[in-house]
Amino acid sequence: MGSRYTLCVALIFLVACGGVNMRRGRRAPVVAVADGTLSAVSPRPSCPPEMAHVEAFCVDRWEAHVVELDSSGGEHPHSPYDLVAGRHVRAKSAPGVVPQGYVSQIEARDACNAASKRLCAQTEFVRACRGPGDASFYPYGGRVHRANVCNEGKFSAVTMMFGRNPSLWSYANFNDPRLNQLAGGLAPTGAFEGCVTPDGVYDMVGNLHEWVESSPDKHLHVRFRGGSYGDAEQNGPGCLYVTSAHEQEYHDYSTGFRCCRDAE
Repeated sequence: MGSRYTLCVALIFLVACGGVNMRRGRRAPVVAVADGTLSAVSPRPSCPPEMAHVEAFCVDRWEAHVVELDSSGGEHPHSPYDLVAGRHVRAKSAPGVVPQGYVSQIEARDACNAASKRLCAQTEFVRACRGPGDASFYPYGGRVHRANVCNEGKFSAVTMMFGRNPSLWSYANFNDPRLNQLAGGLAPTGAFEGCVTPDGVYDMVGNLHEWVESSPDKHLHVRFRGGSYGDAEQNGPGCLYVTSAHEQEYHDYSTGFRCCRDAE
């Protein structure tokens, strides 16, 4: 009787105190095991509210926009239609925001690092986009493309603004701030409500190409994935769309990103 009473008192005390995990400052659930002893259960890995939990990692639910940082770490607005070049910026993820285009892989990586995150690995992007298993090619499931569910298959902003003769195009043309402001092109994050993964991640197909981390030799196999509002099918279907022809310094109106981090 006495040992049972002691066990009950101990359980009440530990549950009331929450079984605090001092290392992380979390409350660890406490359970009684078969031999009458008490055991703390490790908390399930978690992610910040703007990120989805996908297996062992977290991924931003929405494509990134950025804020500029001053010398004291203060945040200031940055136009998503302007280049990032030369500015110290931090990645943010939120619904209903115009995401940042005109960004290179280097700049995307630095922006994620400034947010205590990292640029997503290619395998992480594909897993988050397809959902569990390898049956789906699209965030909404299946292997059949569904028009207008994601923001893709629209138009080339470059040809619409500068014509169809490639000999007249320049790198400056591809980075013109007006391109992503054309009606019916780039959409705010989460605007296409059906373009969402089983884990609650939006716009992984279409809207903006998304830079992912390259191989250890960062000058090889640099890629962005998922397609853009202009096209998300020519280089592979949906989640398998991949572009690898550009160096890590490259940027244009269609290049964006999102961040990942380990679940804790």
